[in-house]
Amino acid sequence: MKALHTITWILIIVGGLNWLLFGLFGWDIGAYLGGMSGTVAKVIYILVGLSAIYEIATHKQNCRLCGQGSM
Repeated sequence: MKALHTITWILIIVGGLNWLLFGLFGWDIGAYLGGMSGTVAKVIYILVGLSAIYEIATHKQNCRLCGQGSM
């Protein structure tokens, strides 16, 4: 499960950086991979979205701070 968590976390970081670059400069990482019509870009966007859903569902049990009940 640690490997899956690591992969999803990296994909979420990539997605977040993509949004940052798009918001600041209008650059879209997916555009360099063929745009939204490109298969590679679509797969990456789908994996980033699925990673976010996975992290939402499992965050509390994986996060040390949230698991301690310190909130």
